[in-house]
Amino acid sequence: MRKILFIVVLFFCSLFVFSMPVAAQENENLAETLEATITKVLEEKEVVVMEKQQTYQKLELLITKGSLRDKTIVIENGTMQMANDQQYSVGDAVMVHFEKDSGGNDLFYIADYVRRESLRSLFIVFIIITIVVAKFRGLTSLFGMGLSFVVIFAYILPSILAGSPPVRVAIIGSMIIIPISFFLSHGVNKKTFVAMIGTACSLGITGFLASTFVGAAKLTGFASEESSFIQLASQGTLNMKGLLLAGIIIGVLGVLDDITISQSAIVFQLKEVNKKMRFKELYKRAMTVGQDHIASMVNTLVLVYTGASLPLLLLFVHSPHSFTEIVNQEIIADEIIRTLVGSIGLVLAVPITTVIAAIVASVDLEKTV
Repeated sequence: MRKILFIVVLFFCSLFVFSMPVAAQENENLAETLEATITKVLEEKEVVVMEKQQTYQKLELLITKGSLRDKTIVIENGTMQMANDQQYSVGDAVMVHFEKDSGGNDLFYIADYVRRESLRSLFIVFIIITIVVAKFRGLTSLFGMGLSFVVIFAYILPSILAGSPPVRVAIIGSMIIIPISFFLSHGVNKKTFVAMIGTACSLGITGFLASTFVGAAKLTGFASEESSFIQLASQGTLNMKGLLLAGIIIGVLGVLDDITISQSAIVFQLKEVNKKMRFKELYKRAMTVGQDHIASMVNTLVLVYTGASLPLLLLFVHSPHSFTEIVNQEIIADEIIRTLVGSIGLVLAVPITTVIAAIVASVDLEKTV
């Protein structure tokens, strides 16, 4: 009953956060993104554009969403040189950019595919599998994930865009996300409280290291194109270095959940099996498992980063510059510091959480928790 009441309270809190007003942005150039379905391929041929051969298509589209809904338009695709020679087929759902030129003429071009159905289907599969395998705990963890998104999109992002210090916003947001996600995913118990304390301590260390080495490496936060775009859009009001630090803190938070709850659970399971086990033995046995966790995690982090940044890594492997020059570039140094600082925080989370859990498990706190 207590768990159900807790979930209900969190649900109404999320409704309150969702109801917070969001500042609207005016569309200065009156451009619009429409959705359409390709009904006919009127013409298709191979052409040469700036010494590159690509496919030219003349397409008929039916607008399905937007101010021109139910109207039919014709778009020529492949008239300009493109890195990706995209060919469309009848039935493809696409996003169409629509605006008027200086003479008042309509301009259309295909911006991208409509991918919502595929994303929705995959998300439904994810929900079903999570609930079937993890049952009620899976359902509550999904609810916790949803509330984490609420905090991110209703508080963290709007606050940063409004000019609040990104690091402060990230820390406050993390302190909100930690109890929500932990209690809903793992229940209200000593194991969860210990994991939360371990996560908070590790997050503090990560933030300190990130601040120290981002400053030491003279990183500006402008390594990616997205950073430049958002700085221009905000008219220079954002602290890009702070935004970089906030990203590191939030990114590490997601993985710390797994590390800290695992170590906490191991300690309490050992104590449950043998109630005579003391602090030293609890810590030693739990750290044996934790060391295996660290070893596998380090390798996982390398592979995950490689997979996520494969195009970037290929670009630099193909570069004529030396390794020392490439590593020194901010776009690479940024990722190295982000990865190493995050990894240090995750590694330290193992002994920190294990110590706290061993202390709590060694002392009978059943009546005080």
